[in-house]
Amino acid sequence: MIKGLMLKMTPFHYFVAGSFLGFPNWYQFLPVNSSDGSPEFSSISDVWLIVAAVIDILLRIAAIVAIFVVIYGGIQFITSGGDPQKAASARTTVTNALIGLVIAVTAATLVTFLAGRFTAT
Repeated sequence: MIKGLMLKMTPFHYFVAGSFLGFPNWYQFLPVNSSDGSPEFSSISDVWLIVAAVIDILLRIAAIVAIFVVIYGGIQFITSGGDPQKAASARTTVTNALIGLVIAVTAATLVTFLAGRFTAT
């Protein structure tokens, strides 16, 4: 019964349901065996697809860390007590974290796009 349920699931549901906290699996870009849903290695070049998936996971973790740094910088700004140096330091922390967040999200999108293009060929 579970095997039949797995065959009816779309690839989106397969990756979300089989992942940890919504992160993609390390075999995200590999072709999936239709009979049992396991990843298939067709050639040695599939190693690059695994590397792309691991980089994608690390970039998503970096984005989450950047969000926490933004929150930390906001708390620093609130607790600065009107001290201009502390407020400037907190503002710099938030700015740098937002720049890092944009870079991480852009890089994760680029990795996903490129790996998807290599998977399609």
